[in-house]
Amino acid sequence: MMTNKILFLIFLVLTLGGCLNPASRNETGIPKIIFDTDLGPDYDDVGALAFLHAMADSGKAEILATISSNKHELVAPSIEIINTYFKRPELEIGAPKSEGANMGSTQHWADSLVANYPHKIRSTDEVQDAVSLYRKILNSQPDGSVTIVTVGFLTNLANLLRSEADAVSPLSGRDLVSKKVKLLVSMAGKFPEGREFNVYIDSLSSKYVFDNWPGKIIFTGWEIGVEIRTGLKVMQLPVSGSPVKDVFKISIPMSEEDRMGRMSWDETAVLIGVYGTDGFFDTVRGKIIVNTDGSNGWTDDPDGNQFYVVQKMPVQDMAGFIEERIMHIPLGK
Repeated sequence: MMTNKILFLIFLVLTLGGCLNPASRNETGIPKIIFDTDLGPDYDDVGALAFLHAMADSGKAEILATISSNKHELVAPSIEIINTYFKRPELEIGAPKSEGANMGSTQHWADSLVANYPHKIRSTDEVQDAVSLYRKILNSQPDGSVTIVTVGFLTNLANLLRSEADAVSPLSGRDLVSKKVKLLVSMAGKFPEGREFNVYIDSLSSKYVFDNWPGKIIFTGWEIGVEIRTGLKVMQLPVSGSPVKDVFKISIPMSEEDRMGRMSWDETAVLIGVYGTDGFFDTVRGKIIVNTDGSNGWTDDPDGNQFYVVQKMPVQDMAGFIEERIMHIPLGK
């Protein structure tokens, strides 16, 4: 009889081989991902972006763009620094030109990144409009091929859905999403009910997106990431000049609640965007309800096109799986 350890090793082989959830992948077997982040108020976004670059380096994902939902001046420069570290300085970056949240880090890790790493973008307001970038990227991709992973506010997606036909595409934003997007994975909400930061901060956009999104949504809620602690091993990486290591090394000692590692909300969204849910999570099917106070509820519906995840893989195993990918060092570093 096989031990749990052997079974888990078999699971890892299958997962690393990209065998799970083939329906969530495009014809090449590689998910094409737009990453939308509020990188700033928390630093699990940094872990999530590092995870995504590790997946791209291993041929398990293609990154189409990295977009900010946060207008704070240091967000786009920080994204550029991380993209450049992973040898993808060409990745396009966008940010809201509409009204939106402007939130920095109380741990000041972003200040440290921009002070110690080269970057061309001086401030987030220099980058292109997030909606314009979304429309351009989506229009250029095959139908039904794009996965959007949001780990921040829903500002950009609300603006995208409301956008009208333009020189890039004759389609409205909603029709463009319907035609091009295969899946939205959102770190948002608390399930089956509660109040969560990403939904609350721009609750009007959250409600608009989740009420009007024309395709499938998978939510990874607050209750998932709060149990998954990562970062202690990242701090010990045998490498210098890593912005990812620097962020965790600066931030973890500054918070007593992070003494066992940082809660890993955003990394779970990237995990689902790349690997799917099979073997990692169970799912509950239905519809999110965003309330006027920014909290959320849930209605079960066997025919619904929205799902929230429930932990299946043991938490410690998932923490190790995630942290191994955050620790990825690009070749030549």
